[in-house]
Amino acid sequence: MAQDNPLVYSTDSGRITPQEEKPSRPKGDGIVRIQRQTSGRKGKGVCLITGVDLDDSALAQLAAELKKKCGCGGSVKEGVIEIQGDKRDLLKQLLEAKGMKVKLAGG
Repeated sequence: MAQDNPLVYSTDSGRITPQEEKPSRPKGDGIVRIQRQTSGRKGKGVCLITGVDLDDSALAQLAAELKKKCGCGGSVKEGVIEIQGDKRDLLKQLLEAKGMKVKLAGG
């Protein structure tokens, strides 16, 4: 199918709206921030790691390594690494060992 004539209607699903490209993540200031969050998680705390300037596959690989070293679960959502539990000090040490500039943010 030619790119200049995109599919606009299907008998199965009806009108097809064109998919917009995902916006790229904004560039950070070079500082990785670790914050603790419990809101919306039924009281369970997680550490959110933001500002890591890596692509999605490298971010997932970093998250897997951090989860293994912390011995806990977690995920990557929209460029933010979530690690279960309050492990901010350990995460800070691990990220600084990788040469990143790290700040503990929030309470």
